[in-house]
Amino acid sequence: MAAGQQTPGKKLVQKAHPALDNMKYEIASEFNLPVYQGSEDYWGNLTSRDCGRVGGEMVKRMIAMAENQMAGQ
Repeated sequence: MAAGQQTPGKKLVQKAHPALDNMKYEIASEFNLPVYQGSEDYWGNLTSRDCGRVGGEMVKRMIAMAENQMAGQ
């Protein structure tokens, strides 16, 4: 394994999972998608396009957060 790569299945920041989950469901709600927190993450009734929209929006928001944090330092 090359330097800088993490072991598959190992989380880099353990406490990030709940925050990312909250963000995912918040965005899904904004897009009026029929998934709700506590639904055991079953999104099989959604299209790939809708799931991709949620993931893409998560990436956009995380990049914006990182840029804001870097600008503030």
